[in-house]
Amino acid sequence: MGLLDFFKKIEPDKKGSPILHTAYDAFFTFLFTPNAVSKGGTHIKDGMDLKRLMVTVVISMQLCYLFGTYNIGHQHFVASGQFLGFLEGFHLKLAHGLIKLLPVFVVTHLVGLGIEFYYASKKGHAVEEGFLVSGALIPLIMPPDIPLWILALSIVFAVIIGKEAFGGTGMNIWNIALLSRVFIFFAYPLTISGDQCWVSGYEKISSGASATYGWWHTSFFNGIFEKLGLTLFDPATKVADGFSGATPLALAYEGGWEKVTSVFSEGQMLWGAIPGSIGETSKVFIVIGALILILTKVASWRIMAGMIVGLIGTTWMLNAIGTTPFMQVTWTQHLMMGSFLFAMAFMATDPVTASTTNTGKWIYGILIGFIGLLIRVMNPAYPEGWMLAILFLNTFAPTIDYFVLESNIQKRLKRA
Repeated sequence: MGLLDFFKKIEPDKKGSPILHTAYDAFFTFLFTPNAVSKGGTHIKDGMDLKRLMVTVVISMQLCYLFGTYNIGHQHFVASGQFLGFLEGFHLKLAHGLIKLLPVFVVTHLVGLGIEFYYASKKGHAVEEGFLVSGALIPLIMPPDIPLWILALSIVFAVIIGKEAFGGTGMNIWNIALLSRVFIFFAYPLTISGDQCWVSGYEKISSGASATYGWWHTSFFNGIFEKLGLTLFDPATKVADGFSGATPLALAYEGGWEKVTSVFSEGQMLWGAIPGSIGETSKVFIVIGALILILTKVASWRIMAGMIVGLIGTTWMLNAIGTTPFMQVTWTQHLMMGSFLFAMAFMATDPVTASTTNTGKWIYGILIGFIGLLIRVMNPAYPEGWMLAILFLNTFAPTIDYFVLESNIQKRLKRA
């Protein structure tokens, strides 16, 4: 109790210092759990608050963060033809990954939480915890070399226009992390699409292009590695001849599954040692995160199952038509490529923007699987569809729930 009493004594005046009080309140509620827990014979057994709910989601993403950080470095050295074994040059790959990921993570949270603190102080309420999850998701769905000013601009747009304009956490219509990504996609498409953006640390992805090592590479980490007798970052590093940076989806659009497996093995795609967004490549670690969310009942298994049903049904339909190599890719092969599993686990299941009725969750998930795969396979300009499909169904989630409830009402009236 001594620590609790200390924090209560130093609480700033809410009216005299609203911004300082907002910062204090955010830190206080992060340290201490609610002091009220329901008791008795009610069906509610725990005083779960929003922070604990959000922290569970953030914890479920940590394996994606760990693997994604390392894979940034791995893809960098694969592009140069060095350390092709996944664990070769471990220290260099990890260091490069940290150099690229940490600025993205820091800028995301400084900008996003800064906006949250400003609005909380102006409205006179506690800091809302919704950005805990959005701030964790945004770095994972970005390319490793995303310009930080573009990232900051996208977060300002997503948080202010997508959330605060609607009333704050719990009132937003669309998923905030996806709004940030879709803003970049339409405003600055070359920074988040094509073959150039998924491998970091080079002037451009073409044969002979030089590495863009900075002070952190050649002075900070090289100084440490030299003392330890380890291999150093070489400023003369260049992109190897023949390397393209193409993702499995881009290859599949060109020549189907055969083209994909001519470059990447199924093991590489399963574990995630491929180019792509920072946290979306490792299918194994995404599935572990999804299981955590299901077992803790934080995310809906019905939405996840519905998306898989929609994916399978749409794949069978496209397989039956089969006029292009990409249309002949099977549903299991589709699971190995792109960001379907990440979107299923962490994006579509957002409880604020998804359908809330049990039947509505099935419809919502199936439609995302159907629309997303159609965009992936049939749209030559954008060979991935989950971002657009989820945002589209976010818009219609209330309508889905409305018709589900109306249907239940009519059934009960008939029985009466």
